[in-house]
Amino acid sequence: MNIGIKIKRLRVLCQLTQEELADRCELTKGYISQIENDLTSPSISTLTDILVALGTNLKEFFSDNDEDEKIVFTDEDYIVKEEKDHTITWLVPNSQKNQMEPILFKLLANSQTTIDMPHEGQEFGYVLEGEIMIIIGGKSLVCHKGETFYFTTDKNHFIKNATNKIAKIIWVTSPPNF
Repeated sequence: MNIGIKIKRLRVLCQLTQEELADRCELTKGYISQIENDLTSPSISTLTDILVALGTNLKEFFSDNDEDEKIVFTDEDYIVKEEKDHTITWLVPNSQKNQMEPILFKLLANSQTTIDMPHEGQEFGYVLEGEIMIIIGGKSLVCHKGETFYFTTDKNHFIKNATNKIAKIIWVTSPPNF
């Protein structure tokens, strides 16, 4: 691991000059430069002081989680599952392990999802195209293109497309449910 490069990246992210970082740590600008260029290695005590000034700690600094975590996803990452009356596109692969599960849901004309029994959680959706009906308990609500829905999942619920056009929805469940 190149400690110097990582310290420089953090310093720049914090919008600090080498001199400002040095002042905060009671070091010289030249010493910070040497560390960032991997010409010298700081003691654990000095490294701890530098990291505190940069808003982090040893554990986070040496953790590789940030570098491995994927944040941006493209259509190459998506997983698509086609059923007879709908298509589910997982927008974040392996989102079942996360707290939220965002999908692109296409519901064919004159069709509906299966009835989902009450469970713990919440659901949010944004209608991209078409019009849907959300049936929760005994209540039926219409949601048009450009509108959103949000509900807790403590009652039987399903979505219905009673039109002759495909409905497209960005649908987010928490916890993951699809």
